[in-house]
Amino acid sequence: MDKDISRDLMLSLYEGMLKIRLFEQTQSKVFSTEQEGFTHLYIGEEAIATGVCHNLNKDDYITSTHRGHGHMIAKGGDMNKMMAELYGRTDGYCKGRSGSLHIADFSIGVLGANGIVSAGIPIASGAAYSAKLRGTKQVAVAFFGDGATTEGCFHEGVNIAAAFDLPAVFIIENNMYLVGTRFDRVCKVYDNLASKASGYGIPGVNIDGNNVIEVYKTSKEAIERARNGKGPTLINCLTYRHHTHFEGDLDVRSKDEIAHWLDRDPIKRMEKKLSSEKILNEAGRKSYIDRVQKMVDKAVDFARKSPKPAPEAAFEDVYAD
Repeated sequence: MDKDISRDLMLSLYEGMLKIRLFEQTQSKVFSTEQEGFTHLYIGEEAIATGVCHNLNKDDYITSTHRGHGHMIAKGGDMNKMMAELYGRTDGYCKGRSGSLHIADFSIGVLGANGIVSAGIPIASGAAYSAKLRGTKQVAVAFFGDGATTEGCFHEGVNIAAAFDLPAVFIIENNMYLVGTRFDRVCKVYDNLASKASGYGIPGVNIDGNNVIEVYKTSKEAIERARNGKGPTLINCLTYRHHTHFEGDLDVRSKDEIAHWLDRDPIKRMEKKLSSEKILNEAGRKSYIDRVQKMVDKAVDFARKSPKPAPEAAFEDVYAD
């Protein structure tokens, strides 16, 4: 057993990934018949949100993406409110108005998912700047995809965080695709995105984003560095989404490529490790799955019973000069 990772922590990381996986798998099943709009699932990338957020405090900040359910769950979000939001119901986090793409919970530091690629990066830097000005020990983490590293917001957000040694950590969820375009077609350093950190004078590291323990350890060091006033870090997490870009999209990836990455499933890898170290047997594994699935099923039931917004609610929480 890894001396830096306790038995309880390993099980907590495993359960954290399971919560995301089963929430997303359930949403996939009910989406086509009961929900409307886009949904971008996080299945296959669970190790990143789980490993990073296990190092964060409740009042630390995160910014998310269009594929943001996993970040919300990992930061401690309420599954009932999340599912109700995805159903467009009034008991949802944002009264059913945000849907999948803009869900937020400021009370636990989730500054919002974001439908615009890279838009969460400068928000995280702003939150980190606020923490520094206020003299708190809060850290802001920005989650974003590989494609976001080619956007202007990436440069602006990382640059200001580096220039002012802000308590920020930048997490690239590198699943190698921009919708249906392979990232290596549009970026020269696709195989070493951490090298972009050198342009800002900050540390950068490439890691296996499907290894939750590696994600946990690497992000722990970066978060402690930020919290101690030593500035930001860029972490490139190589991973793979199991589903298409959004539910119902055409899959342009090859069957061989998909099979290659399914064999590297982060949850299966953790189960194998837990089994080999005699921490979790098959009965225990099924017990975890059953318990978490009941939580998710309860959230679906909560969402179904939640009322739909009345037509006049369209004029509430709307502000204009």
